Amino acid sequence: MDNFVDEKIPLTMPFKLTGRNLFLLLGLGLGIVAIGLDVAAGRLLNGPASLFMPLAVCAVVASVLGYAVVPLLQQLKAGQVIREDGPQAHLKKAGTPTMGGVFFVPAGVAVALLWSRFNSDVVAVSALTLAYGFIGWIDDWQILRLKSNKGISPRMKLALQVGFAALFCLWLMFREPGISTSIALPFGWVLPLGFLFWPLAGFVLVAESNATNITDGVDGLMGGLGAIALLGLGASVASTSPELMIFCACTSGSCLGFLAHNRNPATVFMGDTGALALGGALGAVALLTNSLWVLLIISGIFFIETLSVIAQVGYYKATKGPDGIGKRLLRMAPLHHHLELCGWLETQVVGIFYITNAVLVLMILMLTSNS
Repeated sequence: MDNFVDEKIPLTMPFKLTGRNLFLLLGLGLGIVAIGLDVAAGRLLNGPASLFMPLAVCAVVASVLGYAVVPLLQQLKAGQVIREDGPQAHLKKAGTPTMGGVFFVPAGVAVALLWSRFNSDVVAVSALTLAYGFIGWIDDWQILRLKSNKGISPRMKLALQVGFAALFCLWLMFREPGISTSIALPFGWVLPLGFLFWPLAGFVLVAESNATNITDGVDGLMGGLGAIALLGLGASVASTSPELMIFCACTSGSCLGFLAHNRNPATVFMGDTGALALGGALGAVALLTNSLWVLLIISGIFFIETLSVIAQVGYYKATKGPDGIGKRLLRMAPLHHHLELCGWLETQVVGIFYITNAVLVLMILMLTSNS
């Protein structure tokens, strides 16, 4: 979907954070939460069942890999093409290498597979994650090849997403022929869907991956939000699906390791390669653990970002006059660009979004612990 830009109105925020400080605070916060949950569950020193250990290991692995891969991407001239109609501050980022997902996503997946001893659920979720990452890589490569911000056609991208989602749903049917097609809700409520469960499952995978892709537009934003959301989802399913908890912890850790290079000012962007993969990972874990309502809450930022684009485009089309020009709800969509054009610094946008997502995750952990 196209972004729509209006003039900038400066706005002074009450605080200022550097990208480095945000990264350190996020890493420290997630580490403390993971250790606290492990201590409460009596699993801190139990490697195969720990939340903190795979988080820490993958953070180190992805960070170290970045020091080798980022210079390689620079040598390959895999520089990001910046939209000219976007925030003017982003123009200086032109040439920053993209496709960072090629190192941090496989790092998290590989460690998760080894740590879980190739558990079948982890294998399936890993396959979908890598498949969606592959779609993103095709899109990123096309952008770099054509030196344009337009990759593969939206129709082709959607067809590939739907195709891989259908394959995942078929595997889920055969894995568990008697699988419940009801959705678990808070407070013990259940929503029976029958056959409608499967179209919803496909929609969740496609929508989540597109939502995370839309959110990826500011240094450190999607990497940090992905780390928070994945750790929260992993913690919420720890008691029922310890192997998928490990997968979530590993992927969350790899996001943290990526942030060592992606924090403001970023030396690499994740690109569609990383953003689509993270959405696929979140959706697949939620479907396997029947925790779609949990996914909805921890994806609150992604949901709002997506709604901002839909509302912007819809309102623009609905208010078109005879001259073919419509009105805009936001100065630019998605929401993070609107806030930038209102005068927010990138680090302020990222900091507020981190805090908001962390609050949503903590709320989910309190609800699931009491259910």
